[in-house]
Formats: sequence, C-alpha cells, structure tokens
Amino acid sequence: MTDAPAPVPSHSIVEDLRDQRPCVSFEFFPPKDDAGEEVLWRTIADLEPLRPSFVSVTYGAGGTSQDRTVRVTSRIAEESRIRAVGHLTLVGQSRSEIETVLKQYAASGIRHVLALRGDPKGGPRAPWETHPEGMDHAVELVELARDLGDFTVGVAAFPEGHPDAGGLEPDADVLVAKHRAGAEFAITQLFFRAQDYVDLVERVRSRGSDLPIVPGIMPILNFSQVARMAELSGAEIPREVLDVVEPVQDDPAAVRARGIELATQLCRDLLAQGAPGLHFITLNRSKATREIFETLRGEGLV
Repeated sequence: MTDAPAPVPSHSIVEDLRDQRPCVSFEFFPPKDDAGEEVLWRTIADLEPLRPSFVSVTYGAGGTSQDRTVRVTSRIAEESRIRAVGHLTLVGQSRSEIETVLKQYAASGIRHVLALRGDPKGGPRAPWETHPEGMDHAVELVELARDLGDFTVGVAAFPEGHPDAGGLEPDADVLVAKHRAGAEFAITQLFFRAQDYVDLVERVRSRGSDLPIVPGIMPILNFSQVARMAELSGAEIPREVLDVVEPVQDDPAAVRARGIELATQLCRDLLAQGAPGLHFITLNRSKATREIFETLRGEGLV
C-alpha cells in the first residue's frame, strides 16, 4: 500500500474496456481473520505496480463476510492508487440494508459496483430464499444502484449459463436485460474453454447488446480446490484440461506449473478473440497472477 492516499483514475472502467489495449483487473476473497487480511494487503502491494484497471473484493459464501468486504474495499479505495469496485449481493439482505452498503461505498469514494444476486446460503445449487424485505434478481439491484447514486454498475456473466437460467439462450436474455437496466460492463465466472466465452459474447451481440464482457480467469493451482469451485458454480472442467492436470494431481508443483501454462494459453486465446480485458481471480496470492501477467506482457499482449 502507499504511504498516503492517492487519487484513483477519474474516468470510468468502461472507458478502459472500450480502449484498444486490453486491461487487467484482480479479484480478492474477503480474508477470514486479521492474519489473512495482512496477506491480502501484501498481495495488493505486489500487484499494484501492474497498474490494474480495478480490483474487487467478493463477499464470502452465502453473503457472509460483508462487513469485512466493505471495510477492505473502502481501505483499498482510500489508501492505494488502485480503483476499487464494491461488491453487492441480495443474499439475506433487505433493500434498506443494501442501500446502506451503497452509501458506505459512496462515502469512501467508490464509484463502481458489481451488482450480483449472489449464491444462496446453502450454496449455488440450493434453492433461492427471498428476504421478506429484499429483492430476487440482479436486475433489481442494478436499477437500485443506478437510482441511488452516480455508480457505474457491473454484473455477472456465465459462459456456460447460470444454473437457474434454464439454458444458454434464456441466460443471455437475462444478461441483456441487466444491460438495458443500466449495467455497463460484465465479468464472467471462472471457465476453462475460450469458445464458451466467444459463444456467450455472440449470443449477447445477436440481441443487439454491446455490453463489454470481461473473462474471469482462475488458474488451477490446487486441483481439488478448483474442481470443487467449478462443481459448485456449474462450470465444467473440460476433458482436455483434465488430461493435462489429472496425471500430476498428486504433485502440487507440477499441478501449479501446468495450471499456469493452461491459464496463460486461455488468456492468449481470449485476447485473440477480442476480449476487452482479463479479470484474475487471485485467491489472495500474487505470485501466479504475476507470472501469467509477465508472460503476456513479454509477448506484448497486455
């Protein structure tokens, strides 16, 4: 972190995403305790020289860790040169509670938010539970954020379709509806095939939407952890990826090396297909992300 507050870029993320040069951004998880928070600050300090377009901090599973997420995101905005994007979900919250979070973000100078329905407390596959004074759909959260303040709103996108969408075409309809409600960019969940991203973009463009869609990248550094996250989110680890990783799954160093290689190639393929940027899901560690970034920069891709 810097010794003194510094102004974040005054322009919108959307301007970065519509620039010819691909932008890079990073996603962090909310630390579980003070020790984890110190690890996160070191990671942010390591990644700050890469000049990301923005960083975000998610909520924990089922909407937990909200207070820490808001506090950490606000500190990033106030104490670093990095643009911070605030996360919002509908899980277990009333409309007035969400409004309070938006006001906290605004007070910290945060002008970009990610409006997500979020996963139920029982996990992504559990039935959705409506808060008696809350909302049910991300499009409602987009509208609230746009109405309440001068926010640039991002949303989630699902290359393989959201588990509740009922298919790829209805899923694209939902994403376009969020754009029409005021969303200005989207970030995908993790995925492993460039073609899934390309197909999503084509579905959205066929509906007349030019919404910038940023691919979310999670390198496979721990096979069981990523496999579990993919299972929960409905993402598929393709056979061609499994064929590379499974033979060495009991060798952590080999898994890491092959995971970085796979993620780097995925990034190359996505940029070749016109992706406006890359959003790295860092797991609060900087080394793998830096390695991928340095390779891509050395090739003149970022």
